[in-house]
Amino acid sequence: MTSATSAGPARRGRASAAGTSVEKAMRIIEALAVSAGPHRLMDVAARAAVPRSTAYRVLAMLAAEGYAENCGDGRYGIGGRLSGLGAQIVSVVSAGVGPALCRLQQEAGGNTVHLAVRVGDHAVYLHKVDSDKPYEMRSRVGNQLWLHCTAIGKAVLAHLPRDEVEAVVASAGMPPRTPATITDLPALHAELAAVRERGYAIDDEENEATVRCLGAAFLDPSGRPRGGVSISTVTFAVERDELLGYAPALQAAVAGMADLIQPTW
Repeated sequence: MTSATSAGPARRGRASAAGTSVEKAMRIIEALAVSAGPHRLMDVAARAAVPRSTAYRVLAMLAAEGYAENCGDGRYGIGGRLSGLGAQIVSVVSAGVGPALCRLQQEAGGNTVHLAVRVGDHAVYLHKVDSDKPYEMRSRVGNQLWLHCTAIGKAVLAHLPRDEVEAVVASAGMPPRTPATITDLPALHAELAAVRERGYAIDDEENEATVRCLGAAFLDPSGRPRGGVSISTVTFAVERDELLGYAPALQAAVAGMADLIQPTW
C-alpha cells in the first residue's frame, strides 16, 4: 500500500444520479473528510456529485447537529461531533488490531504497515504502524486510497465479482497515478487474476514513485473483502525480492483480522 495523497479518489458519473437523502448526506460527509478543510461549498458539491443547492441544505443540517462546521465565507469543515466519532472508531479499531499489526511490522523488517477498509469505490486507512527507518511514509489515518493501483486496493478487488470490479472502475475511473499504473480494464482483470493465484497484491510504484507495497485482503465470514493490510517500502532501501519474502507473515496477519475489527463496523 502506498502513501496516498490527502485528496482521495474523486467520484464520477454520479452527478445525475438521484440517490437517497442518506446517500447524499454520506457523500457530503466523505467530501468534508477527504482532506484538511475548510472546503468551499462548490468543491463539496462537486466531490459529492450533488447539486450545490442540495449540498447547502445538507451542510446546514449537519452543522446544526454538530457534524459539520460553518466556517463563514461559504466554507465548511468537519464538526466536533464527527471528529469525536471518528476518533472513537479509530481508537476501538486500534485496540483490536494494533498488537497484531505491530507484530507484523517487526516481522516485516520494521517497515511501515497499514490497515484499510473498503468504503464504496475506494478504501480508507484506519491504522498505521510507522517504520523504524530514518524515512517515513506520507500516509496517515483517514487517507483515501484508489483501488486500481494500490496493494490493498487490488487485493480487495481480486475478491470481488467481475461485474462489481467493473462497476467500481466505471464509478471511480483508473487515473494514471504514475507511468506504472494499470489504466485499462483488461490489464486490471489480468492483474487481479494473478493476485488471486498468489494470495497477495503488489503495488510496484503504481500509486507513487519510489514506493513499493505488498497487500492482502481480509474477508468477512461470507467471503466478502472488507479491507486489507499492507507492508510499504521504498525502492531505494528495500529490494523487490526482500519485500516478497514478507508475504507469508502478511498472509498470516490478515487471516484473523476481520474477526478483530468486525464489532466496529
